[in-house]
Order: sequence, then C-alpha cells, then structure tokens
Amino acid sequence: MNQRRRFLRNAGAYSLSAIAGRLILPEVANDLVHHVRRIESMPLDTQIKDEAFWESVKQAYTVSPTIMNLNNGGVSPQPRVVQEAVERYNKLSNEAPSYYMWRILDKGREPLRSRVADLAGCSAEEIAFNRNTSEALETIIFGLRLEAGDEVVLSKLDYPNMMNAWRQREHRDGIVLKWIEPEFPMESDEEIIRLYTDQFTDKTRIVHLTHMVNWMGQVIPVKKIADAAHERGIEVVVDGAHSFAHLDFEIRDLNCDYFGTSLHKWLCAPFGSGLIYVRKEKIKSLYPLLAAPDPEEEDIRKFEHLGTRSFAIEQAIGQALDFHLMIGPERKAERLWMLKNYWCERVSELNNVSIGTSLNRDYGGAIALLRIEGQSPQDVGNALMNDHGIHTVSIDYFNVQGVRITPNVYTLTSDLDRLVGAIKEIAGA
Repeated sequence: MNQRRRFLRNAGAYSLSAIAGRLILPEVANDLVHHVRRIESMPLDTQIKDEAFWESVKQAYTVSPTIMNLNNGGVSPQPRVVQEAVERYNKLSNEAPSYYMWRILDKGREPLRSRVADLAGCSAEEIAFNRNTSEALETIIFGLRLEAGDEVVLSKLDYPNMMNAWRQREHRDGIVLKWIEPEFPMESDEEIIRLYTDQFTDKTRIVHLTHMVNWMGQVIPVKKIADAAHERGIEVVVDGAHSFAHLDFEIRDLNCDYFGTSLHKWLCAPFGSGLIYVRKEKIKSLYPLLAAPDPEEEDIRKFEHLGTRSFAIEQAIGQALDFHLMIGPERKAERLWMLKNYWCERVSELNNVSIGTSLNRDYGGAIALLRIEGQSPQDVGNALMNDHGIHTVSIDYFNVQGVRITPNVYTLTSDLDRLVGAIKEIAGA
C-alpha cells in the first residue's frame, strides 16, 4: 500500500492542514504542510533527498542544537506534539485522577487500538498496549505452553532481555535452547534461512526471530523463515523493536504468530509505550504475564491488566501516529535507508574504515556499524562525543565490534557531512 493511500485511509475526513494544525506550532505546521504538498507529486527518490522538506520535519522536534544525536536505535526523541500531549493528558489526570484516568482517558484506548492496528496491518482484536518490547516478548515467552525437552531456536545476536527470558525458561522448565551464531552482515536469504532451518527438529516448538538486529541493523527474511517453520508446525515469535515504523511493512506480511515492539523507538511515541501482537487463534492458549480474571479467555485485553498506568503516555501514542502518517511510512523508510547509505558510502572508501552493515535496502535501514582499524569501539565513540559532539553507542558484544550510528527523520545530510568529517579526522584520513 503506497503512502498516499495509507495516509488517506488513516486520516479519514480530516484535511492535511487540519491534522497539521493539531500536531505542532502554527508556523511549523504551515511550513510542513507546504512542503508535504510541494513534494507529494514528485518521484519518491526525489522526495527523500529534498532537504527543505526534511528541514521542516526537523523543526517539529526539540532536539539539541549542540549534541548531534545519532543513537536513535536506543530510543527516539518525540516530536513536540507528542511531548505536549503527554503534558496535557497528565495535567488533566491530576485534576481528579480516578475520574479523568478511569472514566475519561481510559475510553480512548479502543479508538487508539483500532488506529494502531490499521498501521500494523492486523485486527484490533490482536494487539494490546504495554510499556516496551521486553514486556511484550516476555509476556509471550513466559506465557507459551512449553514442556521439558521442547526446543526453541534462537540467535546469539537476539536482544539480551529476550535471551535471558528464554534461559530462565530453560532453567525453570527444562526446555532446550538451540543457538545460531550468525556472522552479519549477510545478503543472502537462503544462507540466513538455512542458519535457522538447519536447527529445526521434530522437537522444535518455537523459533525466535529478531526482524532487525539491534547491534548492526541486519534485516532478516522473517516471512520466509516463518513459512518454513509453519510447514513443520513450529510457532514464530518476532522481535520487532527496530523494524516497526522504521521499515514499511505490516505484521501480517511476516506470517508470525507473536510480535512485540517498542513504540518509543521508530514511531517516536512517548517513552515507555509498547505493543504486543498475538495471532487471534493463539490468544486463548497464551497465558498473560500479569494475572487476568480468566487466563484462557480469547480477548487480547487480558494482556492489559497492568493496574494503574500512565494514561498520558498511552493516549499520546495517537499524536505520534498522526506525525508518522504525515511523513508517510514509505517516504520515511526510504529516507532512513538513504541516510544510512549517505554517510557509509562516503567513509567506506577510506583504507582503515569498514562498515559492518549491509547497504542493500533489502537487508538494512537506518542502523549501521562503523569500524576503524586499530581503534576500539569505545575509543572511537569517545572521540566522536568528546571531540565532535556526536552521540553514538559503542558495541563490543559476541562477534560484533564497532560504533552503532543511527540517524532519524530529523537528521539532515548536512549533519551527516559533519559526521563524515569527524570520522575522517579520527581515522587519520
């Protein structure tokens, strides 16, 4: 589905100007509307390189003018509209907490569920809100009905919280963990699929897949692995922390049974907002992490018995969704991929610099791993921050060593020119 049809489907009767007026300061909104209308008839390749448009997007954020934030893989900043929505809902809640939280704001969850489900490409009866990917996936991992001897296939490059959850089930229940040890980047679906399917046996019950690997941004062919797993009766759990609202896809495209993501990453929703997806026919047999009145009910809402929560954080997801749709999912995905390649291509020609991430659009997005020969990731990361004011994250984990660099929609190519200059200086080029 292209970005124009998706925008219109979600926007409903509202005009672009009306939505923008709800989003941000009038002068910023007017400028952004002007640029959206100016570029929308252009070829997509031209849109993603139009710096005037992306400058108008940047103005909708409140990012530091002195620190260049290139660690958006950890958590993304919220546009001003989302920050203000959280403050507004929180102030309302404090006027009479039990009234406004439980009788007013709580009623906003169902419309929000429908809108997010529309973006996710699934039924509203298959998604529930929580705080982050770890909570979503640990709900799944601890809720699955596994017995001693059941096998789970997973990767040593999965996120540590998820690996620890599976290890706890191994310790507690006697399940068997079968690890793959990938050497990413890889640009062959067949080779990646084989890593997983070679571990499948008649005892395999679950395969755990990280859609976009957080360490270096490798995208794996989830659907193809899921198809192979389902042929053998194996259920599929997907960690979508870095792919949701980053890559342009819908959950149904993955053919998975379970999916978790953090909305405070690429959707730029409030910190501490997340999403769990459970295929409709799987809900009944998945136990909730926090007790529900009926743990075997078929209602996805059994995963939302969290007690008192921040309604302000939950409801402001709607403003983040509006902003995401205004940019356009396809336009955003292509821009993020372009930004990664922009700086990577300019430094990969240096003799002592290498990139530990694929530049092929099928195998990556915004995240990339920088390596400088003869220098540790910590040394490179410190030099970028201390000498150039560029915030990144140093990675030294298993078989991945380098500095993870991750731009976002508010990052301009002029910002990345500054990054390229800094890398050249650090590398002695």
